[in-house]
Amino acid sequence: MGRLPRAVRTGGNMAENLIIVESPSKAKTIEKYLGSKYKVIASNGHVRDLPKSQLGVDVNADFQPKYITLRGRGDVIEKIRREAKAANHVYLATDPDREGEAISWHLANMLKLDPAAKCRIVFNEITKGVIQKSIKSPRSIDLSLVDAQQARRVLDRLLGYKLSPLLWVKVKKGLSAGRVQSVTTKIICDREREIQDFVPKEYWTITVKLHHGRHNFDAKFYGMNGKKTELKSEDEAKRVVALSDGASYIVSGVKTAKKLRHAPAPYTTSSMLQDASNRAGMPPKRTMLCAQQLYEGISIKGRGSIGLITYMRTDSVRVSAEAQSAARAYIAEQYGEKYVPEKPNFYKGRNGAQDAHEAIRPTDVTLTPASIKDSLEPGQFKLYKLIYERFLASQMSEALVETTTVNIDTETEEVCSYRATGSRTLFDGFTAVYKSADEDQEEGSVSNLPSMEEGDHPKFMGITPKQNFTEPPPRYTEASLVKTLEELGIGRPSTYSPTISTIIDRGYVEKEKKQLVPTELGFIVNKLMEDNFARIVDVKFTAGMESRLDSVEEGKERWQNIIADFYKPFSESLDKAFESVERVEIKPEVSDIPCEKCGAMMVYKEGRFGRFLACPNYPTCKNTKAILDKIGVKCPKCGAEVIKRQGKKGKAFYGCERYPECDYVSWDRPTGEACPKCGRMLVQKIRVNGRYIACEDKDCGYIKRGEGKKQDKQEQHEQHEQQEQQEQHEQHEQH
Repeated sequence: MGRLPRAVRTGGNMAENLIIVESPSKAKTIEKYLGSKYKVIASNGHVRDLPKSQLGVDVNADFQPKYITLRGRGDVIEKIRREAKAANHVYLATDPDREGEAISWHLANMLKLDPAAKCRIVFNEITKGVIQKSIKSPRSIDLSLVDAQQARRVLDRLLGYKLSPLLWVKVKKGLSAGRVQSVTTKIICDREREIQDFVPKEYWTITVKLHHGRHNFDAKFYGMNGKKTELKSEDEAKRVVALSDGASYIVSGVKTAKKLRHAPAPYTTSSMLQDASNRAGMPPKRTMLCAQQLYEGISIKGRGSIGLITYMRTDSVRVSAEAQSAARAYIAEQYGEKYVPEKPNFYKGRNGAQDAHEAIRPTDVTLTPASIKDSLEPGQFKLYKLIYERFLASQMSEALVETTTVNIDTETEEVCSYRATGSRTLFDGFTAVYKSADEDQEEGSVSNLPSMEEGDHPKFMGITPKQNFTEPPPRYTEASLVKTLEELGIGRPSTYSPTISTIIDRGYVEKEKKQLVPTELGFIVNKLMEDNFARIVDVKFTAGMESRLDSVEEGKERWQNIIADFYKPFSESLDKAFESVERVEIKPEVSDIPCEKCGAMMVYKEGRFGRFLACPNYPTCKNTKAILDKIGVKCPKCGAEVIKRQGKKGKAFYGCERYPECDYVSWDRPTGEACPKCGRMLVQKIRVNGRYIACEDKDCGYIKRGEGKKQDKQEQHEQHEQQEQQEQHEQHEQH
């Protein structure tokens, strides 16, 4: 199995079997489940890829990719070769998806392993039982999966490396286009145009306050003379108010119904990203980072490194029989038998969903979020709690809700009809664990609606008319955009997060609070794409391309055929665009800060590390200056302002605005308070074991426990921001 093509000497202290994974944390978790005959090492991702300095695809030789060994990976590769040479068997245990299969294929090529040999092991979760089972059933490398990854890689390389230079020449340097990012930008631009073109329409709502028994309650206007009626003007509303104000009211009908609310399916990547954004305020990039960590293994106090969730890139809602059985037993023990459905819950995935992996779930249902909270970082805990509760709820009984609708009429010649609705939970079922934000209750429904019967006369207490206007469709949030991309069949679980990050990083879209708003640059680039590359930004074409990539994975289509069908018309459109598209002049945003050298008002520019100010008279005047992000704290060394800065790797830090004259710097956010023990600055620290305020001098050791709570949200925002900045920078460098 995976035997090297040369005789391997045995003896000494060498490991009999070598397992290669992508990440060190994954290696650490797996190694503890295996005996001394196994050694687990990490490749740290890809070892080979297309070169950055050239196209790397021979378009005249059936689109043959030209792979090279990645720069800076020499030490890692040498270690892998050395360990592989000393082992009897080499197993490739990279992630169970296209990208993971391709990494294994490249490793096999580098180590001269036969891809047809049984050298590949896969697992959906990193637990002792699953790892030991997978070791016993290795398989050969799935070349169809590899081909699907190659097709995507070559397709994106051709599009990116051929189209981006056009944007550099016609718009500005540093831009990029992509198969998924371009159509995603178009979706956001189209929504913004809908909003801009929207014409609001007036309508009125009327609420009467009534009293019956011991309770006041509200009823909404429904219609006139038994027919549903929309009030489109103030005059129509006034007429209803005149008939209803002070009138006698009678209950004309009461309808009660019982409704079962079904438990939600366990998470797919898409639903996890949506819920994490809506319920926990976590952006997709942060969510995927935490999910990766939870999957690969977290060091749990007293238990060592444990993989806490199953593989996080999936669009399946399937759950293994073993996990389902364990969940049902746990639910019966913790909540009671009535919370366990008679038959296990099964869910149907969306059309076109891949079923290679399970849904995202905890690997051990007895590891409750509360029991391991102290071992998790804040983001990891929030995400694990969501995954845990969603999975547990998915295996629980339905909730039973009773809804009541009361029709109430005025006792007038022209009858005005009103409706009051209420609901109450008869059995909470799965909602004992998981309550969705959009529970199935009618608008205006109340839980304390008094008991009424037909013929009752509730007493009039007051009436409130309200003018309203129809609203345009909402801007996309990261959560709603992920949902839309999934519904349209654009991208796959692995692409949602990086796609959104890329269009924000390129400046095509900005986040305003939680909304995604296209920039002027985004509109310009989108128009260029619509006018010259309509197929690339066509939703149906992009979704169809994803389907064809799936067919390659299934072994139904040759990957080069997909590239050939795409490349010829694309190349022709590109040649025409270089000739016909006129250069777009983007006027820079003018600041209110004058240039110290020539007096012109400085303009905002985008640089490698973000925005900065520059003189508009460049190259005559080359003055630039950083945009100071003051935090309201004085420098402890010289009394000037402390500002937030950005390092070479994108990580934020804090330093004096008078640098380099003053060399004060801190990786932690200064508070402005002096340490009562030594007089140095107190800083806000965010660590795995919590958030707190401490002296910046480690030798002092002063900690102000409990005082960091008011800053929790700010500190967490800072931590997430720093991490995202670093990740964005690293992603940009990889491009």
